[in-house]
Amino acid sequence: MTTLFPDAEQVSAEMLEFARRAAATLPALAKVDDTPAGCSEKKAVWTDGKLTLYRYEPRAESRGLKPLLICYALVNRPYMMDLQPDRSLIRGLLEAGLDVYLIDWGYPDGSDRYTSLDDYINGFLDRCVQFVRKAHKVTAINLLGVCQGGAFSLCYTAMHPHKVRNLITMVTPVDFKTPDNLLSKWIQGVDTELMARMGNISGDWLNAAYLALMPFRLAQQKYISLVGNADDAQQLENFMRMERWIFDSPDQAATAFTQFVRWFYQENRFVTGGLVLGVRKVDLARIGQPVLNLYGLQDHLVPPSASLALQKLISSEDYTAVGLEVGHIGMYVSGRAQREVPGRIAQWLAAR
Repeated sequence: MTTLFPDAEQVSAEMLEFARRAAATLPALAKVDDTPAGCSEKKAVWTDGKLTLYRYEPRAESRGLKPLLICYALVNRPYMMDLQPDRSLIRGLLEAGLDVYLIDWGYPDGSDRYTSLDDYINGFLDRCVQFVRKAHKVTAINLLGVCQGGAFSLCYTAMHPHKVRNLITMVTPVDFKTPDNLLSKWIQGVDTELMARMGNISGDWLNAAYLALMPFRLAQQKYISLVGNADDAQQLENFMRMERWIFDSPDQAATAFTQFVRWFYQENRFVTGGLVLGVRKVDLARIGQPVLNLYGLQDHLVPPSASLALQKLISSEDYTAVGLEVGHIGMYVSGRAQREVPGRIAQWLAAR
């Protein structure tokens, strides 16, 4: 006769074994050396306040294409794109012969409380573009925007179309109110005016909110899996690099953050219209240059529907959408992404 209840002795034995392995994992983690933020050689070529613009050292013969500027999100740190040699989207781009620049926004403090989206996009981002244009003596560059940085890049390209030759968006939200967008549903009731009065937004608080979207997968399952890898030094190093990045969460400038929440998540202005930065209107229909839109089919932060809305809002006749069987972070660090994404970007740019 079968029973619905597990055998008590078996459960006890499994719990003891798990505890033993967990106890063995902690000393192993303590022996993992601290790893640098990013693995590819780069040089700081320009600074602007807390922002640093990096240029990466070449790793292959140049394809002779226009330089590629990567605009990452304000949330978390951009070294996720260059995490380690075998999990580095940037290294893949370098080995494909591209000339790569990266914006590191730095860590805002109290003096940045009133920095606005206009300051970030028409100020900092534009000055980075101007630097790269001048350094290479070109009128337009290639721009790659990642996640929130993709939204910034869409805004920038719509306002300054003559400065962008080709635009690449990666795990980028466009329609912020699709039915499957868990983050959007959670954030609709947030009082942005109250948040702005409280000062800069804690990065630790934001990180906790993201983890709460999928608590078992993001905050429990990974630790259960870790216990089974106590004897695998490489897996432990991989785990620690990821943990370091996840919890390396800069505070967010109060004004820019509350504007982004209200104008994008709550009012969905890419879709509904009415987005103005400074004195410039943002109309995605002004984007007529070639666009490559890369999105993750398993992305829980930016579901495919949120990214695919882009095609109907721009005027470009050269639009390519590519969905990969990866999640949000997997777009940068998964084995599939390493095999497919850098080469696809390089080939797409070379054809244009």
